[in-house]
Amino acid sequence: MAFLFSLLQQLISLYSWALIIYILMSWFPNARETSIGRFLANICEPYLEPFRKIIPPIGMIDISPIVAFLVLNFARSGLHSVYLWLV
Repeated sequence: MAFLFSLLQQLISLYSWALIIYILMSWFPNARETSIGRFLANICEPYLEPFRKIIPPIGMIDISPIVAFLVLNFARSGLHSVYLWLV
């Protein structure tokens, strides 16, 4: 059981890093058109899309990735709390 929780936490951490890298790629021209950029878009955009529908951009700044990242962190800490409760 501990292995499963550890694996899920590691996957959430890995996905968080992928999300951070994908967000930072928007600062560099044509970075999202590379093979890595397209790969990250394929795994990050389905998660980011619902947040973008709910949270409108503030001027030219899209804050929905920040909220999406916070939700991932809450999920990871919630998973940790559930693990501690079960043990």
